[in-house]
Order: sequence, then structure tokens, then C-alpha cells
Amino acid sequence: MTIGLDGKVNSINPAAEQILQKTESELVGRAFARSFFEYEENDAFNQTILDAVYDTSSSHENIVPYFTGDVTRTLHVTTSYLKDGEEKIGVIAVLSDMSELVELRDALKAMEKIKALNGKLEMRNKLLSETFGRFLSDDIVRELLETPNGLALGGKKRELTIMMSDLRGFTAMSERMAAQDLLAMLNHYLGEMTEIIQKHSGTIIEFIGDGIMAIFGAPLESGTHASDAVAAAVEMQSRMGDINRWNEEHGYEILQMGIGINTGDVIVGNIGSEKRTKYGVTGANVNLCGRIESYTVGGQVLISPTTREKISAPLTVENEAEVMPKGVNAPIILSHITGVGAPYNVYCSTTTAEMRKLKTRVSVPFFTVKDKHTAANSENGLITEISSDEAIMESGAELAVFDNIQLDIGGKLFAKVIGKKGDMHKLRFTAKPECFGEWMKTLE
Repeated sequence: MTIGLDGKVNSINPAAEQILQKTESELVGRAFARSFFEYEENDAFNQTILDAVYDTSSSHENIVPYFTGDVTRTLHVTTSYLKDGEEKIGVIAVLSDMSELVELRDALKAMEKIKALNGKLEMRNKLLSETFGRFLSDDIVRELLETPNGLALGGKKRELTIMMSDLRGFTAMSERMAAQDLLAMLNHYLGEMTEIIQKHSGTIIEFIGDGIMAIFGAPLESGTHASDAVAAAVEMQSRMGDINRWNEEHGYEILQMGIGINTGDVIVGNIGSEKRTKYGVTGANVNLCGRIESYTVGGQVLISPTTREKISAPLTVENEAEVMPKGVNAPIILSHITGVGAPYNVYCSTTTAEMRKLKTRVSVPFFTVKDKHTAANSENGLITEISSDEAIMESGAELAVFDNIQLDIGGKLFAKVIGKKGDMHKLRFTAKPECFGEWMKTLE
């Protein structure tokens, strides 16, 4: 397009007509200012042309928006001068429509920005996965990362199976061992247990010292959560042999674990406050699971009636016992499970050292222990048979199966009553003092 120094359009070619959406008849012979000043959006375009008309000392170049009335285009405008000899007689404006290039550039910039944001998101997710993945299962981490409201507080009611495990005598053990040895032993044990739980689709909610709390059936729903939980528990007990061989090789103590399992409705989800939240479960059935675990001795897996009802796989039941846990309205039957058949086919042994009958009954004072509180007054018992794991004690004291006692043998020897006939009580040792070995040598 050419414009005279008087400001009138002299000519326009078809390409410029197409770009500007103006015809030759609309422009030629008319003042440039009157032809293009109808839209404010074109102020930068107009100013570029007029600068060239009124400033004849140099050429002008600019990238400006141009509004046709329907769309806004991006134009590259370059101006130079028409001359008659040495005299400047007008301006020639070369227009290039760069709209597609600009759109492509903006798209590329947007893609680069998206790529950068994706990179940051991947780094964030990797950090979350590496951080939380050490404490939560992969399923929970995925739910937190992939669900838009995954970090929101609140939960939902769902039937699932809860497992709680605990090492017997760990508190007394921790007082005897160096901190680094205790942590090495504990971390090895927890690592082995974690592998088994997650293998059976369990989700570890938390480690409570030496204790483990896990759930089956959440966050991913499962129709076999009860069977999965019991199979995991039996395999965990089976793995204790390997763990204790490792402990012996490293000079550590032998570990014994009890596991309690219950199935029922609970509230599962993100629990806590805005400042601190954890994925967890709560409800009466969680509390009942804790009570069931408290009845166990080392090597046992005790399950509730509701868990047993949900399992279709064949079970090996060692024995059963009726108990009245705190918080229930009627007694329940707990089953001691030592095997789960197809498709799991996992089994564990409950072999204990054989007891020997003492030539002379040994008098031992003991205290009852309830809710981890030791009675103030002692009772007296007579040990008639004993092994490194168990003993038969005669006592007229009012003791029931699953009661916990503390025997005074020059140190605190903790035991649980696992059987009773008249005044004869079968005890399973749950925590032994350092002097236990020496005391055993004194018995005949």
C-alpha cells in the first residue's frame, strides 16, 4: 500500500486488500486517517503508518495488532519511501500477516510452560511418593496423588479387615540392647513384615513402636479382604523363623509376635486436622481388633468370628476360646489359626519347647497385670513343670485364661495364662528378664 505525503492512499495491491479486508475503491484517493480510525484496536497500526508519513528521516518497522471487524490479526509493518529522483514523494507500507506464526509461537510457549509445569508436578509427585511411600502403601500414595480431593479431610464407612501385631517383651528387650542394635533388629523385622502385608494387598496404616496396624480392603476395595488378612498373618508368623535366624547371626535376641484380626464396618479416610492429617481407620471394630491382639501370645494368630465367617478358603484351626472383651455385649469365640488353604496355601508352626517336670515344686510370687497396671499385692504360685517358653503353675488365686501375670524370679518374668484346669494354670512366657537363663539353671 502506498500513501502520499499528503496522507492520502495512492494504491493498494490485492494481497494488502485481503490482509486489511478493505477494497481498492474504499481506500484509493481517501485520507488514510479516515479509512482506518474506526476501531481503537488499530491505533498502533495507524500510528506506525502516520509516523512514516510525518517523519521522513528514517524507515519504520513494527509488529502490531489489526482488527478487521471480525478477527484480530498480527501484522508485520515495514515502511520505506517512494522517491522521484532525490525527492521523497510518498510512503510504501509492506504488510505481512504473521497471525499464524504468532499463534504457533504462543502455542510453543504454552507447550514449554506446560512442560515446565509438568516437570514441577512430576518432581512434586516424586517427592510425595518417596516421602509418603516410606510410610504408606503405594495404593494410598496413588489415591492421594490422583484423586482431586485426595488430601481433603473426611472418610467413608466401609467393611474391611483390620490387623494388629505386636512383639512380645519388646519393652524389656529395648532396655537391654544398644540403640543402634535395637533399631537394626526392628527395621529388619518391620521390613520383612511390610513385604508380606503388601504382597497380600494390605495397607499399613502405621508402625507403633514394634507394633503394626494394617487394613485390608482399602483404599482399593476387595471381596477377599478377610482371607487376605489371615493369609498375610499366617505367613508373617511363618517368616519369624527366618527373622530369628538372622537375629542370631547378628547377636540379637529371639522375637515372638502376636497378631489379632477383626472384620467389620469402620470409618476409613483422611483423619486429623488441617495442619496434620493421616490416612487411617476408626471405630468400634478397630478397638475390638486391639483387644483381640492383647489376648495373643507369641506365635499366635487370633481372629474374630466375623473374620472367620468371611473366609471361604480352608482354615487350620489350632484351638478356640471364648472371651468377653471390653466394649462387646456378649462373649465371642476367638479362633487360633495356623494355616490357610488354597489359593493361599500358607502355614505356620506353633511348636514350643517341651516342658520338664520339676522334682521339687518351686514357689514363685506373682502379680496380676490388668491394662498394663500391676496389682499392688502379690499372690503365690508353685511351678511344677517348665520349659524356656511355658510353665505349669499351681495356685489358688482367681486367674482366668488370657490373664496376664508378672512373676518375681529376681527379675520381672511376664506370662499369660493360656490354659486352666482347677488350680493348675498353663503359662506362656511373654517377656523374660536377663536373669531368666540363670534362674532356669537353679531349677531341678
